[in-house]
Amino acid sequence: MSFLKSLTVGALLFIMSQSATNAASSGTLLLETSQGQIEIEMLPDLAPNHVARISELASSGFYDGIIFHRIISGFMAQTGDPTGTGMGGSGQKLEAEFTDYKYREGTVGMARSMDPNSGDSQFFICFDGCGHLTGQYTVWGQVSKGMDVVYKLAVGEPPANPDRIVTASMID
Repeated sequence: MSFLKSLTVGALLFIMSQSATNAASSGTLLLETSQGQIEIEMLPDLAPNHVARISELASSGFYDGIIFHRIISGFMAQTGDPTGTGMGGSGQKLEAEFTDYKYREGTVGMARSMDPNSGDSQFFICFDGCGHLTGQYTVWGQVSKGMDVVYKLAVGEPPANPDRIVTASMID
């Protein structure tokens, strides 16, 4: 009987710690960029591991100073590579968390290589024309404020004078 009681208490503690982790991972990512502020509503119900990792990277200052290294008009703006080349990351790969959430203007997805489980720290913000990415790239956020700022980012791969994330932080 005491084994069953301790098992039940252990299970409850685990559930409570998972709830606290998920709560800490939700909220809004605030990107202070060289063009202005972008607020991204985190979507932990869709991609809990990606939201937790992005939150961790933002809170640690990882994204501070990183450029937007790939902006394709009418498609998307990409950032999150500390080398600015599109080849770098934080060094921690994430398993894909694909959903049927429809990519549309302001949807934020995890960049990856041909390997679906290669997402790391790079992410992209969709303009239009991203619908074909649905179910192929992990969605972890949706821009709630500042799409006008995203549209102001310098275009190029990389742009001649790239815009950057000045600071990234979690709010809410």
